[in-house]
Amino acid sequence: MRKRPLTPYLVLALVLFISACKTRCISIPPDELEEIGRLIFINEGAGKVENLTVWNEGEEFASLGIGHFLWYPRGKEYRFTESFPALFEFIKSEGVQPPEWMNELHPFDLPWNTRGEFYRDFDSKKMVSLREFLLDTISLQSLFIADRLEDSLPMMLEAVPESSRRNIKKQFYRVANSYMGMYVLMDYVNFKGEGTIESERYKGQGWGLLQVLENMNGDEEGLPALREFARSAEKVLERRVKNSPPGRNEARWLPGWRKRLETYVPRNVASYNTSSVENEQDGTAEILIEIYRDVVCKYL
Repeated sequence: MRKRPLTPYLVLALVLFISACKTRCISIPPDELEEIGRLIFINEGAGKVENLTVWNEGEEFASLGIGHFLWYPRGKEYRFTESFPALFEFIKSEGVQPPEWMNELHPFDLPWNTRGEFYRDFDSKKMVSLREFLLDTISLQSLFIADRLEDSLPMMLEAVPESSRRNIKKQFYRVANSYMGMYVLMDYVNFKGEGTIESERYKGQGWGLLQVLENMNGDEEGLPALREFARSAEKVLERRVKNSPPGRNEARWLPGWRKRLETYVPRNVASYNTSSVENEQDGTAEILIEIYRDVVCKYL
């Protein structure tokens, strides 16, 4: 898989400021941040280049990039957060030139109106250029997800009563301070959002990071925190399926969601299928397993 060179300012990649008895920082170096992005790409698109541009059956929008960021056709609005336009602006702000046809979109809406149109055009110059653009910006997509995570805690604290804020913050940092915790938080906030938007509810109940943290009450960091997070996430997602409109048939997604949650506990890494990542050298599975071992919080 091709890599876009990391610019100097990405040395600061991600810094989350933690207010406790004293101020600490958790930092993820840029190379590790990019590899977390690759793991998210495996979760979302099996690491396959063609899965950088997807329109899932039964959905009304396209899912693009390593995080399957949503992009809506013109005039369409849905309950889920449309994240691709914000990603596009972020990538441009970092000095990357997108395909010219994307700059010419006014308004910036998905230029395919239906799933049928999308796949009939799948091998066109326009679609191929879109996939090349997304393939060449994996590191920036990773940074975009990291920025979203950094912004998520204030949003979640603002969305809950004051009496709940201490536990939300505690559980967030329990996971963040754990081995591979930053991967877990980044992946889930990209996967199911912050959980603060009222439109992202079924029967008044959400399924985002906030809801997962609300259902946690432990104290210990490390493996206990990651296990509790995975269990809580599974319950939240099962509740989502139960509350979802029958016509969406969301139960079909649960097996894949559960497999994803298994990657949140380090002991399960060895069984995680990474063999489908394209354009990598031999030994990809072993490399990614080593990444899981190496991506740890570094205190400054």
